[in-house]
Amino acid sequence: MTKILIIEDDHSMRSLLKTLLEIENFQVSVLDINGGDLIAQIISADPDVILMDVNLKSTDGLTILREMRGNTSQKKNYRVIMTSGEDRKQECLLAGANDFLLKPYMPADLIQKLKLYS
Repeated sequence: MTKILIIEDDHSMRSLLKTLLEIENFQVSVLDINGGDLIAQIISADPDVILMDVNLKSTDGLTILREMRGNTSQKKNYRVIMTSGEDRKQECLLAGANDFLLKPYMPADLIQKLKLYS
């Protein structure tokens, strides 16, 4: 079963995504954005795919992505799909994202992308 880690600060969006992905038989966990060392939490969750918003209240998704890509101690090269309400695809890909989804996106588009990286 593919493990998905959601990094999203909007509570209703997190809840909707978690429900949708569980219906599609993904194993889903949600990162606690206010829970300290985010990179350590990501490594601990050991996801197959990370679905991360660019604009987070407490930090910036691109900053987290760059830290992940620059962290040579992590053994896994996580697949990351970034999301945003602004078209920041090029910026996300340059920072090391595997893919980008512009919000609002259709659930089928998300599922299709996740299956590509599963």
